[in-house]
Amino acid sequence: MEILLSCQDLSKSFGSRILFQNISVNIFSRDRIGLIGLNGSGKSTLLKILAGLEKGDTGIISPKRGLKIGYLPQDCIFPDESLKQILMNVLAHLPEYEAERLAETWLSRLGFANGEMSATSLSGGWRKRLGLARELILSPDILLLDEPTNHLDLDGVLWLEKFLGSQDCTYLVVSHDRYFIQHVANKIIEIDRVYPSGLLSLDGSYENFLSKKGEFIQGQINQERSLATKARRETEWLRAGVKARTTKSQARIDEAHEILDAHADVKSRNTKKIAGIGFSASERETRKLVVAKNIKKELGGKVLFQNLDFTLSPTLRLGLLGPNGSGKTTLFRLIAGDLEPDLGTIKRAEGLQIVTFDQHRTELPMEMSLREALSPKGDYVDFCGQRIHVNGWCKRFLFSPDILEMPIGQLSGGERARIAIAHLMLQKADVLLLDEPTNDLDIPTLEALEESLMEFPGAVVLITHDRCMMDRVCNSILSLGVPHHVYADYHQWEKAQKMGTSQQKKIESKKAIPRGTKDLDAIVKKIEKGEQALKVLTSRLEEVSADPMELEKVCKEIALTETQIEQLYLRWEELDNR
Repeated sequence: MEILLSCQDLSKSFGSRILFQNISVNIFSRDRIGLIGLNGSGKSTLLKILAGLEKGDTGIISPKRGLKIGYLPQDCIFPDESLKQILMNVLAHLPEYEAERLAETWLSRLGFANGEMSATSLSGGWRKRLGLARELILSPDILLLDEPTNHLDLDGVLWLEKFLGSQDCTYLVVSHDRYFIQHVANKIIEIDRVYPSGLLSLDGSYENFLSKKGEFIQGQINQERSLATKARRETEWLRAGVKARTTKSQARIDEAHEILDAHADVKSRNTKKIAGIGFSASERETRKLVVAKNIKKELGGKVLFQNLDFTLSPTLRLGLLGPNGSGKTTLFRLIAGDLEPDLGTIKRAEGLQIVTFDQHRTELPMEMSLREALSPKGDYVDFCGQRIHVNGWCKRFLFSPDILEMPIGQLSGGERARIAIAHLMLQKADVLLLDEPTNDLDIPTLEALEESLMEFPGAVVLITHDRCMMDRVCNSILSLGVPHHVYADYHQWEKAQKMGTSQQKKIESKKAIPRGTKDLDAIVKKIEKGEQALKVLTSRLEEVSADPMELEKVCKEIALTETQIEQLYLRWEELDNR
């Protein structure tokens, strides 16, 4: 493999705040690097340094001669010009006819049907696609992507995974989406002060990285224990009387201090801080918090969903899935009472307390201090019946009291997201409505958020493109559309999507080929009957969600029916190929 870019001993600070110190990164051809790390560890800044948009305080960057680097920022902003013109603008060095042909080719490759539409009319996900096209059209040697899955829906994330997998290119991607990193990276780099060199770089998948990281951390813990024993012995020796000290050589004293310093260093690196996320529940005992019956909602002449029934009860954690425009946010607003259904009813328990986390949350003024953002009513906040000083409250969200006067504009997107969660925690709730709460959060904070949601005694309704969070947290999945479907968990939904695609291909093939035998006719009828039974069973999941024994029974019946249908398809293929 050829080395494309070498970075040695890079350091970067903002004022007194150190992002990283003396880190070294090498990028080789065909590397597909997943860059992870805590919010504020400098991942986005490192990408800007590599792209030549910022400079490090110290360090040497050595690119291959003639190296071309493409950079996709977190937010792609475009002028009011056509998609084709935006791509042609970066190809001004080419003849117009060739630039136009290339622009049309790349727009087609990335799924754009109309190159004449204005870029200002695009959603966040399609702006990401246009940003990709603008970088890839120049054939970069290295592509740098900063949080490319943020603000994408699940379909968009799956498309991006497939697209990156189809490209023969070297890239480095910053992401906190664990499933995405697992699927697109063949090398993982984590920036963290827990490591002696400031980062850990390992070839292989994210799953492999977690395993090797665990071994490394355990080895470092064992090293701390060993050094602790030596440190105690050396401390006792150094505390010996003056007379004894005078007989000892200076070299022996220096060695003792080196051991003490090494122990302090390892102990400091092994001290891991995790955000203290937890939600305030109202302790209501009502079993039915929200009951929706036969609801229908239409927007702009399009039916989003109809004949929809569900009940939100304590400990239900409902994940909403569906493409953009399927009605996920609209359903949130119906539950919250901001909208009314066109048909059907939604009944809420008396005095119900609903707290909403909106992905388009109002941004706080960038000049506001961290102190004002975390504790807007003074030096104390009220949390779960306790008055907590702002110094203690900021530590809970991994902020140092030393930076309380810092403008939040100098914080990373993930750090500002933690502020939004801090506000959410101060409100008592029976129902939590969370619309993309994972955007910008680092992996340790995501894991803390997942744990708190699983411990929350009320009901949770969750929209997220983070499949790992959906998988860990949700005990029921509602896939919106016409018709809608309910699943026991994310994996059952994922399996249904794969089966649906596979079965659709089989059905199309089946229609194109004469059946020819009575056996084939019989199997087709059994398949149709089984699929109908599967729909009936799936529709029952919501009804039995509050009864664990009945829910388990229905899930087993669904699994058995799915297996029977798959076996029928296999038998159909066997007969049809004779």
